[in-house]
Formats: sequence, structure tokens, C-alpha cells
Amino acid sequence: MRILVAEDEKAIADLLAEGLRRHGMDVDVAYDGAAALACLAAGDHDVLVLDRDLPEVHGDEVCRRLAQSGATVRILMLTAAGGVADRVAGLGLGADDYLAKPFSYAELVARVRAVGRRRVAPIPPVLERAGITLDAPHRQAYRDGRYLPLSRKEYAVLEVLMRARGTVVTTEELLERAWDERTDPFTTVVKATVSKLRARLGEPSVITTVPGGGYRL
Repeated sequence: MRILVAEDEKAIADLLAEGLRRHGMDVDVAYDGAAALACLAAGDHDVLVLDRDLPEVHGDEVCRRLAQSGATVRILMLTAAGGVADRVAGLGLGADDYLAKPFSYAELVARVRAVGRRRVAPIPPVLERAGITLDAPHRQAYRDGRYLPLSRKEYAVLEVLMRARGTVVTTEELLERAWDERTDPFTTVVKATVSKLRARLGEPSVITTVPGGGYRL
């Protein structure tokens, strides 16, 4: 699950992001509303954890724009205003859920997971290509019926390649979709992960390196 935390208090935003990462989520952070909208336009996020009182573009306006655009990202709104009227107003703007500060961290994680499950899946849950079957709901992969014990990042890379349906996926696209924005764009982590994934898949190799471009399955 890929999350965007939009919170203008940097210490709180970074703390929330690190905690969500410990629960296996890929998390990006934006410290104002304009940055949040730009990040959402560039990435493919499942859930937006949105502080209501953001600078640059107010959280209410961020929520309103996303609802009007038909964006599939789910919105969990955070705010210090927790009255019934405030919650009704936030939900009326297009938020999927509303959590008042201060809140239990365990409840935040549970609500993020709950709203994330509501996102409409754009593709079938089971993918098949080149003898490989990827069971997305159970996060399991098989080759010719043989179970593949993949790490979380190996699975993520394989899923991106399979969703591409034979088209080239660049290193930059893999960094964006299988990692998060903290990853150094000059790192060799993609090359290393693809190498490990090839070994897991076995022979004959089904992942092709495209010189100067990226990878294709």
C-alpha cells in the first residue's frame, strides 16, 4: 500500500510516515497542500492522510479538488476540530474517513488500512504472463505452479513488470512505483533487486534488460 502523508508540522509528518513504514507501507510526505497535489499527480497512491489545516492550498481545497477530479486515492482527514459538525463537513468535502487529533496510533493504522481496501482495483486480482501467476490479494507468486518465496520488494518489482503487459518499464518508473520518494535516484537498488528476482524466477530468464531503457517481462 502506498501512502501520502500531508501534514505541515514536519516532526509530526515524519513521525507518522516512519510509523506507517514500520507497518509495511511505502510512504511519501508533503508539508503543504500544493506539494500534496503535485505528489498525487506524479504518483499512484492508495491513501492520502490529510491534515485539514495545510498552508499553500488548504486541506479542504485539496480534498475538494480530488473529489471533483474523480481521483481514486482514498482520503483520511486529520484535524484538531473533532466536533460532529466538523466531521460532517469533512466527509461532505469528499473524505472517506475522519480522525480527530489527538488520536491513537493503532487506530490511525487500522483506519488507513480500512480506507485503502476501498480503492477500486483497476486490473484483475490475478495476473498471468510467461508462465508466471501473481495472486495480488494474497501477495503470492508462482512460476509453472512452483511457489516463489519473494521478498516484499522483489514482489513489488514483479508486479509492476507484469502490470506493464510486455512494455518497457524504466528504472525511474520502478523506483517511483516499488519504492518511495526517499530513495536515491542514483542508487543501484533496482538493478540489485531485479538480479535477485531473476534468480528467484529461475531459467529460462523471462526478464529482459532493455539497454538505456529499463526492463521488460
